[in-house]
Amino acid sequence: MTAIKRETRETTVRAEIQPASGGGTIDTSVPFLDHMLVTFARYAGVDVSVTARGDLRHHVIEDVAIALGAALRKYLPARITRFGDRTIPMDDALVHVSLDLGGRPYYSGQLPSAMYDHWMRSFAEHAGATLHVRVLDGRDRHHVVEAAFKALGLAVRDALVETDATFSTKGDVSWSEC
Repeated sequence: MTAIKRETRETTVRAEIQPASGGGTIDTSVPFLDHMLVTFARYAGVDVSVTARGDLRHHVIEDVAIALGAALRKYLPARITRFGDRTIPMDDALVHVSLDLGGRPYYSGQLPSAMYDHWMRSFAEHAGATLHVRVLDGRDRHHVVEAAFKALGLAVRDALVETDATFSTKGDVSWSEC
């Protein structure tokens, strides 16, 4: 289990990730965000527990992305496949996500919701992930954003596959606190 607690004057967020055991709860005070996090967890194949409270909806959504990204980064096993790539059709929406959990944060994408586009950027930055989100089709913002969270979840599931190999020409990268 990996848990992160983030507290500011604006928000208090606790995010936890662990291998799927049939648990996990989401309570952010933002119903659509709760729905997206449940969706992400189910498709990623991990249990996610998040509680969040804050002064503004924007601050809660952004700080949940930061905390969950940081929790994912801390959760990563030493040797994983790193890469995931999925496309999800959902009614009128078609969204493609390509991901590398190799520790190099970068985000490219444009969701039709500025708030959830910002969520993806903040999540990628704090997860240390390269994340590309491409909306290939879709008119309904709800469907497009939900397809993006589903595709992100499946890409994370693919990237988390443990392996004996190191998927980098640099070899293993080690970090230590001084």
